[in-house]
Amino acid sequence: MQRGLGRLLATTALLALIGCGDSAANWDREQGAEVDKGQFGNATMSNTMVMSGEMDYTIALAQRFNAEVPDTVNFAFDSTVLTAESQQILLKQAHFIKKFPEVRFKVFGHTDLVGSQDYNYNLGLRRARAVVNFLVAQGISRSRLEAVVSYGKTRPIIQTSAPEERNRRTVTEVSGFVKNNPLVLNGKYAQIVWRNYLDLAERPHPANEKIVTQTNPGG
Repeated sequence: MQRGLGRLLATTALLALIGCGDSAANWDREQGAEVDKGQFGNATMSNTMVMSGEMDYTIALAQRFNAEVPDTVNFAFDSTVLTAESQQILLKQAHFIKKFPEVRFKVFGHTDLVGSQDYNYNLGLRRARAVVNFLVAQGISRSRLEAVVSYGKTRPIIQTSAPEERNRRTVTEVSGFVKNNPLVLNGKYAQIVWRNYLDLAERPHPANEKIVTQTNPGG
C-alpha cells in the first residue's frame, strides 16, 4: 500500500514538472519574475514598492504632474528640433521637476509610422535626448532623468501611415524616487507629493495697504 502511494506521488510530481515546462527550471525565482522583461523592474522591487507605499505615492505624484504640467512635446517631420512652443512646455516641466528634488523622471520618444522600425527607433531616442538635454540646461541634474526610452513607431496615437504630428512626440513621466534622499529614506512620500500644492503659497504676500472704505459706493 505504501509502495503504491509512493509511486502515485512520484508520478504526480513528474507530471507537474512536465506541465510547468521551462518554468520548472526556475522554481527558485520570486513570484512574478517570469514576466519581468527588465523594463519595469524585477518582481521583488515591485513588491517592496507596494508594501512600503512608494508605488501608491509614485502614482499619486504622476497624476499630479499630468494635471499641472503638459507632459508632451511634438516635433516636425524627421526632426529633433525643439520649437518655441515645445520649449515653453519644457520650461513648465522644469519648474515642476525643480520643486521635487527627491523624484526621478523618464522621457519617452515616439515617431509617426513613416519609415523603417530601426530608423524610427533611433529618431525617437534622439528626440528624447533633446528633451533631456534641454531640461539639464535648466539646472536639473541628469542623474534624476533616467535613461531615455524610445518606442519608435510602435505606439502611435493616431493609426495612420501618413505623416502625423501627434505621433511625433516625447512624453515625460514620473518614474520614482531618489533612493538616497533623506525624505525618501524616512519614507515621507506623502510630504513630497503634497509639497507646495498651490503656486500661490510660493508667491510673496503683497505689502500691507491702507484700505479706504467708501461711504457712498457707486452703483
